[in-house]
Amino acid sequence: YGEYDTEVHKPGFLAEEELLPKRVINLYQMTAEMWEERITACYAEHRGRTKDEAEMEYLKIAQDLDMYGINYFLIRNKKGTDLLLGVDALGLHIYEPENKLTPKCSFPWNEIRNISYSDKEFTIKPLDKKTNVFKFNSSRLRVNKLILQLCIGNHDLFMRRRRVDSLEVQQMKAQAREERARKQIERQRLQREKQLREDAERARDELERRLIQLQDEAHMANEALLRSEQTADLLAEKAQIAEEEAKLLAKKAAEAETEMQRIKVTAMRGQEERRIMEQKVLEAEKRALKMAEESERRTKEAEQLKQDLQEARDSERRAKNKLLEITSKAIYMSPGLPSDSVPQDLNFSRENLSFDFKDTDMKRLSMEIEKEKVEYMEKSKHLQEQLNELKTEIESLKLKERESSLDIIHSQNTEQGTSKHSNFKKLTLQSTKSRVAFFEEL
Repeated sequence: YGEYDTEVHKPGFLAEEELLPKRVINLYQMTAEMWEERITACYAEHRGRTKDEAEMEYLKIAQDLDMYGINYFLIRNKKGTDLLLGVDALGLHIYEPENKLTPKCSFPWNEIRNISYSDKEFTIKPLDKKTNVFKFNSSRLRVNKLILQLCIGNHDLFMRRRRVDSLEVQQMKAQAREERARKQIERQRLQREKQLREDAERARDELERRLIQLQDEAHMANEALLRSEQTADLLAEKAQIAEEEAKLLAKKAAEAETEMQRIKVTAMRGQEERRIMEQKVLEAEKRALKMAEESERRTKEAEQLKQDLQEARDSERRAKNKLLEITSKAIYMSPGLPSDSVPQDLNFSRENLSFDFKDTDMKRLSMEIEKEKVEYMEKSKHLQEQLNELKTEIESLKLKERESSLDIIHSQNTEQGTSKHSNFKKLTLQSTKSRVAFFEEL
């Protein structure tokens, strides 16, 4: 599938793949979508790895599984007890038929001197000549041939792994390391270019989004300006009408005052006329007072309209300034990247490796192998934590009633903290003689 890509690897892209055995799928109360979701989450974190690196990491995890690389054969010891013989890269292991995970005894390859068979009888001679050989019978001659071939092949690989490499092999390994380093630099360069391209695309999208936003703001500012102009014209018209009404009321108030003076002079002519005139004067005064109050109210209203007109003109001026500011920003926006956005090139260096080929001691080689394993465990710590987290998460979804006998044995071994390697080390600490005797007594 290559590098994980959200645009390409959409939900359902693993629907046709048989990624898990049916036994595992039936063991957990999880749908295919739930499995795909968890697998995809792990897949997304492995970006930047080559196919070879991914396969090697997969094998490093698989090799620690209890039944990885073991071939099982049904055999019988001298007493006729049915047992299982397991052949793998570490040595020979003897199991009870119902338990293929925990061996009863083991014989590492470095303690075996010779292996042979005659008819259906198989003979293994330990390196210690004082120790008795141990023999077992298999059901068919073809099985003995297959066991012998597997033993020879695994033993040869075991010894070859622990021999010092020849000068030619060392040169080939050095060339391979240089080639890996060169490919790593090339991958990092491509990854850097890819990252720069993605950053440029994100910056372009952001600038386009910002430009659209500025265009929207300019459009809204134009609409606000148009509304402000309309409001200002309307307020100006209202202010003019109010001012004309105030002048008309003032003129009427002056005419009423003149009429009141004339009535006062005429009222002097007679008592009756005076009384009538006084009444008219009172009425005229009331009308004059009312007109004066109305004139004052109209004057205040005209002043308020003038103030509103001034505020509308100020709002119109601010809207014009904001429109000019937005227009100037849009003119100077550019969808290009700044020149200083490209990161500096990374420098790479390799340590010079030297080898001392004089020491051929087996213990030193074993220590080197153990050191490689420790280094690998340090490098793969994150991956191990990820796998443990996944185990913990799906443990609650396991259907206990569907567990097989091997599942139950594996769970018990896990709770006790035992593994394939710890069992092998514990069994090989016993003497070869005691292991042979134990095998015959089974």
